[in-house]
Amino acid sequence: MSSERTYHHGDLRRAVLTAALDVIAADGPDALSLRDLARRAGVSHAAPAHHFKDRTGLLTAVAAEGYALFADALAAAPDLQERGVAYVRFAAAHPAHFQVMFRPELHRADDPALLAAKARATEALRAGVGGLPGAVEDDARLTGVAAWSLAHGFATLLLSGNLTDALEGRTPEEAFRTAAGTAFGPARPGS
Repeated sequence: MSSERTYHHGDLRRAVLTAALDVIAADGPDALSLRDLARRAGVSHAAPAHHFKDRTGLLTAVAAEGYALFADALAAAPDLQERGVAYVRFAAAHPAHFQVMFRPELHRADDPALLAAKARATEALRAGVGGLPGAVEDDARLTGVAAWSLAHGFATLLLSGNLTDALEGRTPEEAFRTAAGTAFGPARPGS
C-alpha cells in the first residue's frame, strides 16, 4: 500500500488564488505563505508551486487578475470622472488585488499576462483623458497623472479607513464625484 496521499481538487489554481485574496484582504500581502495556502486548500504543501512556482509567481497572478478586472471596470465608464468612480469602486470591491497591483516589488514585472492586463488598464485610463475638450498631448498626459493621483489617493485613503469622517454619510462614489468636481470642475456632457 502506498503512503502517498492522492487527492482531486476541481480547480486548485482558483482555490489557491481565492485563499490568497482572503489572506491579503485580512492581513496584507506580507502575510502570504504558500504553505499556509496549501493547508487552507487541503492539498500538499508543494501543490501550489505546480501552478505558481513560488510566492512571487502567486502574487504576479493576483496582480494580473487584478489589472484585468480593473481594465474591464474602467472601460465600462463613459468619461474621466466616472473612470475615477470606477477606480474607487474597484478598490473597494477588490482590496486584495488593489494592494498587490500597485506594489511592483511583489510581482514579476516582465510577466506576459501582467503586462497585457496592465496595458489594457493603462489604455482605459488614458482614453478618459483623451476625450477632454481642449486637451493637448502634453496637458492630457499631466491631466491623466493628476486624475490618477486623485483616484488612487482617494481609493488608498478609503481602504485604510482614513475617509470615514470625510464621507459624512455619503457613499465613496458620491464623495469622489464631489472631490473630482472640486479638483477638475463639474463633469461636462460627452467628456
